Amino acid sequence: MTQPLLQAADLRGAARLTTDAVAGLASLVEAMHARVLDTPGLGGAGDAGRTRGLTGLVYQTVRGVTRLAGGSAEALLGWLTPALGAADAQLAPRPEREALLASLNGVLGDHLASTDNPLAISMQFRHEGRPLPLDRHALRSRLPDAGPKLLVLLHGLCMNDLQWQRSGHDHGQSLARSLGYTPVYLHYNTGLSVSTNGRILAQLMEGLYSVWPVPVERLTLIGHSMGGLVARSAIHHAGLLQRNNPRWVARVNDLVCLGTPHQGAPLEKAAHGLDVLLAATPYAGPLARIGKVRSAGINDLRQGNVVRAPADGEGAGRGERVGLPAGTQCFAVAGSLGPEPGNLKAALLGDGLVSVASALGQHEDPDRRLDFDPDRQAVVHDTGHLALLSSSAVDDLLQRWLR
Repeated sequence: MTQPLLQAADLRGAARLTTDAVAGLASLVEAMHARVLDTPGLGGAGDAGRTRGLTGLVYQTVRGVTRLAGGSAEALLGWLTPALGAADAQLAPRPEREALLASLNGVLGDHLASTDNPLAISMQFRHEGRPLPLDRHALRSRLPDAGPKLLVLLHGLCMNDLQWQRSGHDHGQSLARSLGYTPVYLHYNTGLSVSTNGRILAQLMEGLYSVWPVPVERLTLIGHSMGGLVARSAIHHAGLLQRNNPRWVARVNDLVCLGTPHQGAPLEKAAHGLDVLLAATPYAGPLARIGKVRSAGINDLRQGNVVRAPADGEGAGRGERVGLPAGTQCFAVAGSLGPEPGNLKAALLGDGLVSVASALGQHEDPDRRLDFDPDRQAVVHDTGHLALLSSSAVDDLLQRWLR
């Protein structure tokens, strides 16, 4: 059996998010109104994008009524929860619902988390879409064939753990069949900053390592897109917690990054440039707020951040530069839409989201360059960003590297 497509928590979360959206739209319109009134000779504008007098009262009333109505709707949905039904962890998840929630969290995940919205995803390890308990006895029951070679797979932005299965292929299951790995899939809120997810994962990894049914002899992390940044962040944060003696980080033998924007993602940078242009236009400036509805996770993807920027806060601006973890074999795979090296399409677009240079950690500044060993990096041609998940060429590389 599978979980219902729509659950009570989904409706409550949607009601709260809709309330936030309407109130935000009222503030956006008011800001534009204030910008017009601020034109020399018109007067009437207030401070910080607010209007004054009767006009200001109208906007304030709209926001107040919206909050009141939203609160009432959420209370009603809470009362109806028993009738609507709640999530059952024992039932198989619905891929459609999981994909929708993952996309929503990728764009608004930091807002959902900060407002305690029921739609916010909490980080957990999963297998076949179901949460894995961090208890040795329960874990042994869920994974009776768990072996000493532990494989943790981390998905990318706006995605979820079920999406490692693509076009009938799953890199984790392939490595399980051929090399005896036991795959575990991370499910996390990709809208949070990479640094935040890295700190949470560092703690969860210690918990998983501690209760693994058999002694771990080899630990491998495979991250697709943002997942590679989160894996590097977790290793970095675990290294800073030596006083708590995290055992798992010393056991990480391999880190494989598939299409990871180590130096940032060009498409997100282009969208950021549009925000700057909008903000510079006198009356359209407030519209830049719409473009800024971009989570901390997306901002980090744009910059290739692994840890927070010291002065700018989570995910805002370029963060501290972090090299590849010492003592770990690090591999990088770049996708290319072009059919061969030197192709103009490949040079400009990479895999459609991440350039080849960024995926391989290359940069003109030596201090920012990631030195992947030449034998531990590869470019897969005629392959887009998502197609890296189902590529037979990528599978062949993983089989060779992790044997």
